[in-house]
Amino acid sequence: MEEIVVTERKEQSAYITYLYNSLAAYLQKKGGRGELLFGGERAALKIKGADDTARAFLRDKIAEIVGIGYKYRFLRERLSVSLGEREKRWLISALIAADYESDKAYIKRRLEGSDEYAVDGFYHFRLHALKEKWQKIADYVPQGFAEDDLRRFCDFLIGESDKKIFVRGNAVFGENFVPTRKSRLTGVEETETEILLSDAGVVYCLGEVDDSVGDFLQKYYAERAVFS
Repeated sequence: MEEIVVTERKEQSAYITYLYNSLAAYLQKKGGRGELLFGGERAALKIKGADDTARAFLRDKIAEIVGIGYKYRFLRERLSVSLGEREKRWLISALIAADYESDKAYIKRRLEGSDEYAVDGFYHFRLHALKEKWQKIADYVPQGFAEDDLRRFCDFLIGESDKKIFVRGNAVFGENFVPTRKSRLTGVEETETEILLSDAGVVYCLGEVDDSVGDFLQKYYAERAVFS
């Protein structure tokens, strides 16, 4: 039985756990299995019994890790703006969402044709052009970028999107009502960040939401947030 192996530095093992949790239900349904290994200096996910759909889904999730998790760290290290901690997190999430689909497509093309993936090595040695693009984005954002600029930037992005998402409590769901947990890849799982990473054009709130989330929606989504 063919085996697929995905590894990452042990200090970034949360990425490997994210992969496992994303694939586990599908593999179980199809008779495959995944095994997590955390010995030594690297964390690993070994997958057996993966069909072509599972392989494509795996590449999709690795691209998600790089396009969100790695890009978040890249921009966080390089952006110096006049924003508080939360607002800076939201800015980075909005910047990720703006180019996410094109970034993800590029990453997935670079992942094709292998059954072994070292995520950190792939990032450092296979994505030079993409990182140059990210650096240009970081260089473009001025140090004086403040909260009013963030609101205007979010207004622009939201106006360009026709995606619908749903919020119930602290959980965010996509258009097919599958929960989304992309914010885990930033190191801070947060409803507001999840909404921005979802590139939402309209947010439907199903029942009451936390005051902080309601304030965020009123400020950044205005008439594009629907409360019920």
